[in-house]
Amino acid sequence: MKQVVLASGNKGKLAEFDEMLSRHGIQILAQSQFSVPEVAETGTTFVENAIIKARHAAEITGMAAIADDSGLEVDCLQGAPGIYSARYAGDDADERDNYLKLLSALGDESRRSARFQCVLVYMRHAKDPTPIICQASWEGQISHTPMGEQGHGYDPVFIPLGQDCTAAQLSSEQKNAASHRGKALALLVEAMKSRGIFAEESQS
Repeated sequence: MKQVVLASGNKGKLAEFDEMLSRHGIQILAQSQFSVPEVAETGTTFVENAIIKARHAAEITGMAAIADDSGLEVDCLQGAPGIYSARYAGDDADERDNYLKLLSALGDESRRSARFQCVLVYMRHAKDPTPIICQASWEGQISHTPMGEQGHGYDPVFIPLGQDCTAAQLSSEQKNAASHRGKALALLVEAMKSRGIFAEESQS
């Protein structure tokens, strides 16, 4: 299998990427396996941060790398937490701290529309001048209380459009078919096919 490093230490993301790409002969390895340190996300957009993370992982490991930068945009909070979603409640905060802060910020607000955004970047090497960039979103609204044990991040407080439960109450199959990351991954798979990345592996 072709090995690609994932520029993340998030176990939830690793499982999602592995489930989607292993069927195409891509083995996803966490950057922690190579002692890749976290890199400062100094970009002002999801695209910039994803490129920073992918280039950093590729440079240190010498391997092709995939990075995603994703986050939650809440309309009545002017798009917050946005690119700061993972550290919304502080650098040392965990996922629960983040979504509890979000619920507190919203309070009794009735306008709770929101969406998850995901940008994926695939770089063949650290100096790749034409990385693959894919973007997708997942519309929904923020619940008043957390519900569900599946998923990760803000899933327990995000009710997808057309659903009467949170993302944390969906099966992994349901989530991957509808989520921002699932849709971005599907786009990435098609882009990798068009670039012959899977074909290269089958010929080697």
